[in-house]
Amino acid sequence: MTSERVGVLSWIYASGPLLLCVAVLGWSGNFVVGRLVGGQVPPVQLALARWVIAGAILLPFAWRHLRADARRLRRHWRVLTVLSVTGVAVFNTLVYRGLETTTAVNGLLLQSVCPVLIIVVTALLHREPPRAVQLVGLVVSLAGVWLVITRGEPFGGLGLRVTVGDLWILLAVASYAVYTVALRSRPPVHPLSLLVVTFGAGALVLLPFAAVEVAGGRTIPLTPGALAAVAYVAVIPSIVSYACFNRGVELIGGARAGQFLHLMPVFGAVLAFVFVGERLWWFHLVGAAIIAAGLWLSGRSGRRVRSATDGKPA
Repeated sequence: MTSERVGVLSWIYASGPLLLCVAVLGWSGNFVVGRLVGGQVPPVQLALARWVIAGAILLPFAWRHLRADARRLRRHWRVLTVLSVTGVAVFNTLVYRGLETTTAVNGLLLQSVCPVLIIVVTALLHREPPRAVQLVGLVVSLAGVWLVITRGEPFGGLGLRVTVGDLWILLAVASYAVYTVALRSRPPVHPLSLLVVTFGAGALVLLPFAAVEVAGGRTIPLTPGALAAVAYVAVIPSIVSYACFNRGVELIGGARAGQFLHLMPVFGAVLAFVFVGERLWWFHLVGAAIIAAGLWLSGRSGRRVRSATDGKPA
């Protein structure tokens, strides 16, 4: 590997905003795929297959780090349990469950509540009230999200109806807000050790629920579409997005990192345009610009957020 390539990779690894954009892009695709196979692939089995495959891919690369970090991992089993349950087992399973009965648009809209919940959970658990500029940035980002979701009619809306699927996704979002804040207290171990342990523990939590699905007569169909969906969710939103998000939180803090989730509706619209052939409208571009402005405003408080996490594993 040339020195120039090493330099580029080092720059990417040190750029919190870039890593978070990559993470959010992968998760946006996860919503699109989840909606495409909703009702065909059982949600718990999809989540279980996702984490088993992702963990199996990472294990050979993580093994020596796991051995070196074993003592620290055992000592911090409580926070690892919280991360495994909230961010791995509960969040993704409830998202897939919700996408069986609601649209991807509704799911992405509800996902936009996550930054608000992250700020609330951070304030409650760590007694760190948000700064005024951070709240302004949050409101601006939400305005951009709403413009995208309502397809350029912010006061007319889309007549969105709350369904059971919406409630499942709202619970999923609350779970992920807890995961994001809990990342701040993760043990100081190698990133691969953290991913493999949380993926494995999350899969163990899902195992009995997947067995209930199988007993009820629902199994993953062995069709090209279903297998492609499993392969995608096992690699991109699992390995790539989680690794990038964890590193991004480490660099800029959970509260500011949560703002990047506002980009999911925009990225989702772009993915639909590229892969499904849907038209990219003016409100997608304007909404993206508004969201970017909100992220910039919230980033002005980033120095305080980052200094608060100095010396603490994120």
